[in-house]
Amino acid sequence: MTVLDSGELRTLSRLISAAENQDPSVMEKLAGLFPKIGAARVIGITGPPGAGKSSLTSGLVKLLRQQKKKVAVVAVDPVSPFTGGALLGDRIRLVDHFNDPEVFIRSLSTRGKLGGLSLATRQVVHLLDAFGFDYILIETVGVGQSEVDIRKIADVTAVILVPEWGDAIQTLKAGLLEIGDIFVVNKSDREGADRLAMELKNMLQFARREESPVLLTIASKIETVESLLSAATGFLEKEMSVIVERRKEGLREVIVELLESQLIRQVREWAQKQAKPAANPYEFVRDFLKKKPLEKIFSS
Repeated sequence: MTVLDSGELRTLSRLISAAENQDPSVMEKLAGLFPKIGAARVIGITGPPGAGKSSLTSGLVKLLRQQKKKVAVVAVDPVSPFTGGALLGDRIRLVDHFNDPEVFIRSLSTRGKLGGLSLATRQVVHLLDAFGFDYILIETVGVGQSEVDIRKIADVTAVILVPEWGDAIQTLKAGLLEIGDIFVVNKSDREGADRLAMELKNMLQFARREESPVLLTIASKIETVESLLSAATGFLEKEMSVIVERRKEGLREVIVELLESQLIRQVREWAQKQAKPAANPYEFVRDFLKKKPLEKIFSS
């Protein structure tokens, strides 16, 4: 394992910024780097605000560094309505690792993506993988039935909840089952933790997923964080066929999103060059598609 030198870190940071800014040149860079991608283990960490995701992430980083692993953290934050950048980045909560040269931490914005993960997030994970990180931890904004994108980019995903969410567990059922490989009741010294854990186990049993772990953690107690890391690494070792399929699906998703972003950019550029904007946009698009139907473009 080698530590990235200052020049490599600057290059990596520039490429990540270019990905965030949707710079088309990143696609060319990643095309060249792609043969180096695939060695990193990607752990997703999701859950509602206040569940203690960042504290658990920090604990996982500490444990992985004790194993001499090189670790990157991608904290996906809400998007600023003014700058389009990450709002209230979680990097400040990982302050214990700032001076470690083998820990790289970066906040990204959701870019308005409903599932919480933009194309830029996928590209950043590929960049970190190509630059030789052993583990990439992705901490997402929140949890819900629509936020399932993490499963298409992470090899294993932990859903973090707190006892106060016990009453809302039924409304989250479908999303939780689709997102999680590991379920964690954090801040388990609070009242209601055991009840929530039991409800999660019952829910998983009903869905015939009894093998999915339900853990009780307290982020300040490293031995409980060890149980989370053990569950994650256990999944990574035993479920390789599942991981391979997820990675294939993730690459298909990248193809779709790359084509979408390029087509949207070209359509915008083309529309802005039109000398006379259409008085009736619906009629204009209808007539345009009659002349150049999309079916003919993609039929080949």
